[in-house]
Amino acid sequence: MRRPEFIARQSAHPSGILGKVIAWVMERETAAQNDAALAALAINPRDRILEIGFGHGRTLEQLVAATPSGSVAGLDHSSEMYEMARRRCAPLLQSGRLALRLGNSKALPYPDAHFDKVLAVHTIYFWDNPTEHLRELHRVMKSRAVCVLGFRPKEDPHAASFPETVYRFYSREVVRDLLFDVGFANIDISEPVPGLVLARAVKQS
Repeated sequence: MRRPEFIARQSAHPSGILGKVIAWVMERETAAQNDAALAALAINPRDRILEIGFGHGRTLEQLVAATPSGSVAGLDHSSEMYEMARRRCAPLLQSGRLALRLGNSKALPYPDAHFDKVLAVHTIYFWDNPTEHLRELHRVMKSRAVCVLGFRPKEDPHAASFPETVYRFYSREVVRDLLFDVGFANIDISEPVPGLVLARAVKQS
């Protein structure tokens, strides 16, 4: 069954009461997928980590717990999700272990070569030009830093149930090429849990 477009648009950019409900549902539906993405990062306790599209904030809490000597930053383009995560993670924000920003990953508000790890799960569908976003991720990463992208591939039968007016799905090969073209290397593609492909890549220099 094809998903209603208004629900899909809320998934892309949650807002209002419906946006909060969808975030609550997504937290439960994607928990195993986000956990698999975290495992692929191979986090070091001293890592400086950025999450793009943090949504409900559950993964931010896990990232902070895994980096007692590091720091975590998050960026999301939805003001509803920003406020939800800010309330949920208030103690972490007050402690200085976590910093959240509202913005677009096409123009990241971070300096060059700043992060050891970057994570983005179920966000690539909504990027109007993935190359621009990936180039920005590459820019803010240190040399030999790791990026993990989580996505449902175009060849997944369930992808057809999402409206094309909102979602743009990519094949494994296309995502690999996009990462390679902006300078990533050692690109590994895996499917640790059903419905989620992980592309793990390393910044060469």
